[in-house]
Amino acid sequence: MFLVLGLGNPGPRYELTRHNVGFLVLDNLSDQHRIKLDQHKHQCLYGIGEVDGLKVVAAKPLAYMNRSGVPARSILAAFDIPPENVIVIHDDIDLPLGKIKKKNKGGDSGQRGVRSLIQTLGTDRFWRVRVGVGRPEDREDIVDYVLSPFGREEMEMLNEAIDQAVRLVEATLKELNNPTNQTEEQTGC
Repeated sequence: MFLVLGLGNPGPRYELTRHNVGFLVLDNLSDQHRIKLDQHKHQCLYGIGEVDGLKVVAAKPLAYMNRSGVPARSILAAFDIPPENVIVIHDDIDLPLGKIKKKNKGGDSGQRGVRSLIQTLGTDRFWRVRVGVGRPEDREDIVDYVLSPFGREEMEMLNEAIDQAVRLVEATLKELNNPTNQTEEQTGC
């Protein structure tokens, strides 16, 4: 069994913000594979289903981004899923909007949700699908920037990035099911 974990902030206030791109990708993946995110337990909103024949738990932590580790640990323990079978989808300000990268292991690159996961799980041995949201010109505005909604002019590129991220999650699941072919890859709009 695999866990696909979309990172974001709960609540309607954050729904279409840059920081919630992990939720947006997870919603699309779940819709495409008919996984209903309708279970509230383990501090997550989640559903169980299949992606290309592989059993998957698709989940959104019901904690703020910088506290994502506690719900992640809870759902991993509930389903006895090792961190190596986890794909975390999150925003990345170091990548331009539309750029998608896959990474296994390593540091948090300043992403506080990933930092919380590493600290709480006690390991960095999980996969990440990093979805570029761009960086503000003024470094002082990073918090306001990631908590701001995408602009109208960005929506087409955002939708393309979400579609690409879903395909990359699907491909990563296949690789995890066949560990001899694991690679890091990137793509972009």
